[in-house]
Amino acid sequence: MSLRRTLLAAAVCTLAMPAAAQDNVLRVVPHADLRTLDPVAVSVVITRMHGLMIYETLFAWDENLQPKPQMVERWSVSPDQLTWEFTLRDGLKFHDGQTVTTADVAQSLRRWMARDTVGSRVGDALASLDIVDAKTFRMVLKRPFGLMEYALGSAVGQIPVVMREEDAKTDPARPITTTVGSGPFRFNRDRWMAGQVVVYDRNPDYVPRAEPASGLAGGRVVKVDRVEWRNIPDASTVAAAMQSGEIDIWEQPATDLIPVLTRARTVALDKLNTIGTQGMLRPNSLFPPFNDHRARLALAYMVDQADTMAAGFGDQQWWRRCEAFFICGSVYGSEAGADDLRRPNIEKAKSLLAEAGYKGERIVFVTTNDIAPIGRMAEVAAAGMRQAGMNVDLQYNDWGTVITRQVNRNPPDQGGYNIFLTYASGATMFHPLTNIGTNMSCDGRNWAGWPCDEEAERIRRAFIDATDEPTRKRLAEELQTRLAVVQPYRVLGQADLPYARRTAVSGVLASPVMVFWNIEKR
Repeated sequence: MSLRRTLLAAAVCTLAMPAAAQDNVLRVVPHADLRTLDPVAVSVVITRMHGLMIYETLFAWDENLQPKPQMVERWSVSPDQLTWEFTLRDGLKFHDGQTVTTADVAQSLRRWMARDTVGSRVGDALASLDIVDAKTFRMVLKRPFGLMEYALGSAVGQIPVVMREEDAKTDPARPITTTVGSGPFRFNRDRWMAGQVVVYDRNPDYVPRAEPASGLAGGRVVKVDRVEWRNIPDASTVAAAMQSGEIDIWEQPATDLIPVLTRARTVALDKLNTIGTQGMLRPNSLFPPFNDHRARLALAYMVDQADTMAAGFGDQQWWRRCEAFFICGSVYGSEAGADDLRRPNIEKAKSLLAEAGYKGERIVFVTTNDIAPIGRMAEVAAAGMRQAGMNVDLQYNDWGTVITRQVNRNPPDQGGYNIFLTYASGATMFHPLTNIGTNMSCDGRNWAGWPCDEEAERIRRAFIDATDEPTRKRLAEELQTRLAVVQPYRVLGQADLPYARRTAVSGVLASPVMVFWNIEKR
C-alpha cells in the first residue's frame, strides 16, 4: 500500500471513531500532533495549547495581550515596587479533587523560572518567594520588575501553568507525563491514541471567573462536552471532512486549499488574532560573513518582503509588508529606522557585502519542505541572495533536522549553517521581553544565530526594567531604530493565516493560540 493510501486509511479510521454525546463533540484538526505533555518543559505551540486546556495560570492575556487576573483574586504591590502579594480566588480545584494551594503555586513558579526565558527574568529579580497561608503568597524582589503581571500570564515559550506541588517538584529538565491540572478540560488518557487523536472532556467541577471571556482571560466557560484533536496528515482529506461536517475546525488550512474552502457554503474562514505571524530570515552571527552587521543589513536590501511572503502565503489578503521587529499594529509596532529597507536595492546590498569582506564564500542555507511555506519562502530568499552575488547552498532537511542544526554552533562545513528561515507568532514577537530574535546579549545564551550588540541589549534591558508604559514605548522605538541598523534577523513581513470552521460553530476567541472554551455548535 502506498504511503498516501496508508495515511488516508488512517484518517478515515480516525474520523470514524465513536464518541459519547457525538452531537456536542468539537472535532478539530490542529497544526501538529501532541507529543510532549509538559508545557513547562518545551515551548512547542501544540504543547502550549494542550497546557491551556488542562491547566491555568495566575494571570492571563486578554485579546489585546494585556494581563488580567485568572487564578488570582486580588494582589498588591508595595510603594517601592519590591514586594508583591497575591491571593488566589475561591473554587480552584485540581482534577483529582485536591484544592489548589500556594504550595502548588510556589513550586510551579520555581520550576517555570528554571526553564523559561521570561521566567528567568522574574527569577533574576526575585529575592524570596514566601507562602503566607494556603491562599496567599508573597514575592520579594531585589529590584523593581514592572512586567510582573504580564510575565505571570505569559502565553509564549514555556508557560507558567500551576501544577500540583508533587508534579512541579520534578526535575525541570525532564518533562512530566502526568496531566492533572485545574483547568476547564480534563485530559482523557484512555481515549488518547498517539499520532491519531487527543481527547479532552469538560471538567464539571471547574468554576469559571465571572467576567466575559477575552482572549485567554475572563470566564473560561466550556459549552461542549468533549474536544477531539484529530491528526490527519492529508490536507485534501481534511478539506473534504470540513465540507461534509466530519471536522468542525481546521486550525491551519493548507494555503492551496483555501480557495476550495472559501467556496464551500458550510465553511467560514476567520483570523485568530490581529497581529498574525512574523516571517524571519535568521543569519548565524558566529561566522563570516554575518558576524559583521553590514552583511546582515545587506540581507534587508536583497530579500524582498512581497516576493517572499507571496511565495509562502499566497494572496495578499493573508499577508502584508512590515519592517517592525515588534509587529505592525501592536503597541510597540514602530518601523523607525527602516524607511530605506522597504524595497530591494541590489547595488546597495553588494556594496555592504564588500564592506563586510564577503568574497563569494559558500553560504549554507538550511531549510525544509515539511512546512510548505518555509520551503517556498526559502527558495525566493535564496534567489535574492544569489542576485546580490552570494554563493548560496540551499540544503533541504526534515524539520526535526533543521531544528537540531539551528542550535549547532559548529562552522557551516562541520554541520552548522549560515542562515535559516522560519516564522513566529505575533504574540511572541510583539514584545521586547518575549521576542526571541531581538535578544542580542553577548553572553551567547540567546536564541540560535547568537547575534551580539551591547547597545541593543542595553536598550532592551532598560525596557524590561522600566516601570511605566510611556518609558517602555519610548525605549521600544529606540530599540527598533538600533535593530534596523544591526539586523539580528531580516523581518520578512506578517502573515495573517486564517483558520477554517463550520458555520455551525461560533464563539472562537481572538487569542495568541487557539483555545476551545466559549465555543458552541448549533
